[in-house]
Amino acid sequence: MQASGTFTVTAFQPSTIESDTTIATALPTGIAIMQKQYTGGVTGRSSTVFVSAFDQDRGFGSYVALESFEGSLNGVAGTFNYIHSAATRGSDRYQEHFTVVPESGTAGLHGITGVGRIAVGADGGHEIVFEYDIPAEKSR
Repeated sequence: MQASGTFTVTAFQPSTIESDTTIATALPTGIAIMQKQYTGGVTGRSSTVFVSAFDQDRGFGSYVALESFEGSLNGVAGTFNYIHSAATRGSDRYQEHFTVVPESGTAGLHGITGVGRIAVGADGGHEIVFEYDIPAEKSR
């Protein structure tokens, strides 16, 4: 099955990484908690732990994110986790990874498995697509 929608970031709370073993690299590292709102075939909200090594001035870097989603895919409601990561040189996305966390689904999304992708449009809008499966006996 496939579900797609758009999302907006409704909150972005940067934090610092405090450690006595901090290692300086060519890209500064950071962590943030994000909130997102989804519409379309993917409807709901998520809370995201977002970790990055990113140069704001040049737009270069990579991120890794873990999202906890609550809502519905094509009208089937529940919750689940998914992880995604990508790299960018400012105008592109590459080395992308996106997967649903096994055994994380609840309610109608219990047993969900799958992959996905995020695309950033020319206008800066974000589209999300899930390619997923929910075992018939678990989707009731």
